[in-house]
Amino acid sequence: MKNLIIVSDKNKKSEKIKSKVLKKIKNSQFRQKKLIIVIGGDGFMLQTLKKFHKYKKPFYGINSGDYGFLMNKFNEKNLLKNISKTDSIKISPLQMIVKNKFNKIKKSIAINEISILRQSRQAVSVSIKSGSNYLIKKLRGDGLLVCTPAGSTAYNLSVHGPILNLNSNKLAISPVSPFRPRRWKGKIVSNRSKILIKNLNPKKRPISAVADNVEVRNAVEIKVSEKKEVIFNLLYNKNKSIEKKIKIEQLRKEVGR
Repeated sequence: MKNLIIVSDKNKKSEKIKSKVLKKIKNSQFRQKKLIIVIGGDGFMLQTLKKFHKYKKPFYGINSGDYGFLMNKFNEKNLLKNISKTDSIKISPLQMIVKNKFNKIKKSIAINEISILRQSRQAVSVSIKSGSNYLIKKLRGDGLLVCTPAGSTAYNLSVHGPILNLNSNKLAISPVSPFRPRRWKGKIVSNRSKILIKNLNPKKRPISAVADNVEVRNAVEIKVSEKKEVIFNLLYNKNKSIEKKIKIEQLRKEVGR
């Protein structure tokens, strides 16, 4: 188990699964050593991906949370078989570079999305550019998201943003409760895009920039682009990959429709 890393969230369910996984591996001739097994929910997986990506090993998630979009269902009986026969999905994160009102620069990566959100009762007022072209000169509302295909079924879907296929080479920009223009539905752009978001009134309308779970307050300027040199290798049980989960969400009908 020299090259095998097993990490779990700090709750009873995760710790219980971890003890079963360790026992199963110890009592077998498990040969899959270059691997990181992550036990928890999607949020814990996002933290672990950022923390351990420097080891350049594939990640196999075991769900102990709610939906577990990035995770696999725990099956004690077939655990080693499932880990040994997986489908591999490679994804790259977004990078945000934020300048705050004190001219300090903060960098962070996001596997799901970059969220730009109001941090007071005042609505957000921002401009959004892709390269040298304005996507929108002034957006008022609660905020906006820039999301990856892997993250398009997370917060993005909750704000009625588009679901992107993993191989689409696209990013989705989705407004959060837009006030003006009310009917702006957002934009799908190339994953090669260099996105620039500027706070048009930082004194009266302060905003936060959040990369998954890392927040920078009082943001004045946010640059967002795909960080192609960072690649996460996620492993899924055969025929149950994230691509399958995305297709299910695309076809899912909401209750009450």
